[in-house]
Amino acid sequence: MARNDGVDRTSVRNLAVSDKAVGNTQQHNEREKDSYRNPDIIPQRAAWNVHFKKPTASYTDLFAQLEADGTISTRGLKPDATHYCELVFDVNSAYFDNHGGYEFAKQFYADAYKAAVQIVGGEQYILSAVMHADEINHAMTEALGREVYHYHLHVVYVPVVEKQILWSKRCKDKALVGTVKETVMQVSRSKKWASKPLLDDAGKPILQKSGKPVLKKSYSVLQDDFFNYMRNAGYTDVERGERGSTEEHLTVTQFKVQREQERLDSLTAQADQKAQSLAKTCQTLSKKEKELAAVQKKATLTKEALIHARDLDYIGKRTFLGNYSLTEEEFSKLKKQADHGYMMDVENRRLKEELSTAKKEAVRWSNKYHDLWYDVKPYLDALHRAPELVRSFLEKILALKQERTMNVPQKNRKRGQDMEL
Repeated sequence: MARNDGVDRTSVRNLAVSDKAVGNTQQHNEREKDSYRNPDIIPQRAAWNVHFKKPTASYTDLFAQLEADGTISTRGLKPDATHYCELVFDVNSAYFDNHGGYEFAKQFYADAYKAAVQIVGGEQYILSAVMHADEINHAMTEALGREVYHYHLHVVYVPVVEKQILWSKRCKDKALVGTVKETVMQVSRSKKWASKPLLDDAGKPILQKSGKPVLKKSYSVLQDDFFNYMRNAGYTDVERGERGSTEEHLTVTQFKVQREQERLDSLTAQADQKAQSLAKTCQTLSKKEKELAAVQKKATLTKEALIHARDLDYIGKRTFLGNYSLTEEEFSKLKKQADHGYMMDVENRRLKEELSTAKKEAVRWSNKYHDLWYDVKPYLDALHRAPELVRSFLEKILALKQERTMNVPQKNRKRGQDMEL
């Protein structure tokens, strides 16, 4: 993984593009879409993008034309074989910003395109090469207070390797059997990016203990080739992308993620504060709503009572003879009020009767209490003046009562025995 040490490092990725995805790749690279998921793309800056090789037709049509012209061969390919690849050349945004921005990026990627031609094996196999200058780096823009763009180069190409077609045994001229019949550029991603033997300083393959050569992964070879080419082109202030990594150089990306994370944390904290404030406001509002509902209910009842009272004042019209005449609606309203008043009067009488009965019961029980109190008053006085004597007296009475109770069963038992004899 890249170190976040501020060093400007070259990076190149090699992506396989399936037949299903090639249309979407074209729409993205050539800016043919009406809108994009990537929020960094500024459509108004699409005119700033620079083509080093502009496609004259769709990627699929260009591929078909190469095959028809015999420039490439798809003989013997499996149905799911990869026909397209894409190289993405990149250096962190700060590198270009420190060297003047857009104009420097155009020159850098013009030289990078030359490296792509060598890597691919020839410009004829490149379908499109475009430098994107319309993707803003939000983190650096915010940090520096001015617009900073992320310049990078997309190169879509057909992966090919040289393949010799030999004369078969069916050849009439037996002298030609096994010799080269023709050389074609075979479409093959796997052979194009096969691992290569790792060489020592003398240019000889480094061997394992088993005697097999140590292989160098194609991605590592690609990083070396791009870095060495740009160094030779005069860009001596860049370093190679980190070894042992299959990721794009992340110096600026890490910075961007860090900035975005800080912004996210800040927004989250603000959201939490607003949520707490909203919760308190909701509680206060709920309390006020309950209070308001109670007041409104009370006011409604009072208003209804006043309306009914006022309505009764204006019901009916006085006739010439001094009587009152009522409409059907007024009569119904008056009858309803009379019924309600009658029921309330009945209920009031019932409650008054219950109250009167309760008062009489209270007086009766009060009298019983006083009678009982007078009956036991002498005992209470004696208990107060001579508690020991009263206690002894009660114990003797209780003992006599218990003895009488025990004697009754004995007499009955003796009487039963006499009857048996």
